[in-house]
Amino acid sequence: MALTFGKRLNGLRKASHFGPTLLVTTISFFFARNYWWEGPATVIALGVFLGQLVVGWSNDLIDYEDDLRHHRTNKPLVAGVITESLLKKSIFIVLPLAIAFNLFGPLGFIGGSLSVFAIGCAVAYNFCFKFTVFSPLPFAIAFGALPSCMALSKSQPVHLWMWLGGALFGTAAHFINVIKDMDEDHQSGINGLPQRLGKKNSILAAMSLIALALITIGVELL
Repeated sequence: MALTFGKRLNGLRKASHFGPTLLVTTISFFFARNYWWEGPATVIALGVFLGQLVVGWSNDLIDYEDDLRHHRTNKPLVAGVITESLLKKSIFIVLPLAIAFNLFGPLGFIGGSLSVFAIGCAVAYNFCFKFTVFSPLPFAIAFGALPSCMALSKSQPVHLWMWLGGALFGTAAHFINVIKDMDEDHQSGINGLPQRLGKKNSILAAMSLIALALITIGVELL
């Protein structure tokens, strides 16, 4: 029984896209640390973490049929480690917690609302934006909002490098993430902007966006 629970827990971890989730959570903690001490920064990072769980789980839930079609056995749902019912229940439990930690935590209502909006944008990508030419938009908004919501919560100005740098990095991440499954996406009719541009152009776009982000941040901080 314990082993079964452990396998399910590990399946939920994998379905959350744990690597990117942990990376975004860590970045949010260190950025929050510039505005608060470790306690509030941890609460903010936990709110981000819970939101990322919802984003990752909803992605695997929505992509389940497509993942089955392409035999992506590295996905816990396809491998049968977890069920659709478990994922839905997990989202139902974690989503209110993510909203509460953001709205009623150190970010306050304004900063917290922007953070919740970013979570909504990421989930909206899973449902509809990934099929359109506007697929980078949720990434740009979500990553741009991450540093901006913290500055707003402290009534401090949101500098150019915060929202533009975050948006550029987020858009680059979108292009990079899509490249590995691009051929299968074409077969499934998933035609976001990277799929329309192709692998070579998407790699060039990602490199250009990262360079622009580094320039934006570098110029602002010099």
